[in-house]
Amino acid sequence: MLLTAIIHREEDWYVAECPEVGTASQGKTVEEAIANLREATEVYLEEFPQSPSSNLIVATFEVPAHA
Repeated sequence: MLLTAIIHREEDWYVAECPEVGTASQGKTVEEAIANLREATEVYLEEFPQSPSSNLIVATFEVPAHA
């Protein structure tokens, strides 16, 4: 199953979220955050089997920068 990881930095941690399933995890590196997200998602799907949302649309948008 191919899922999406959205990653952002919070202080000293990288936070990874899976929007299809709703799971999240963190790590000191991007790789660690993704590995932890994979593990959390596997455990979650074992407990709550489901089909991930296939209606997900990932898009970017721009807003003006404020100085």
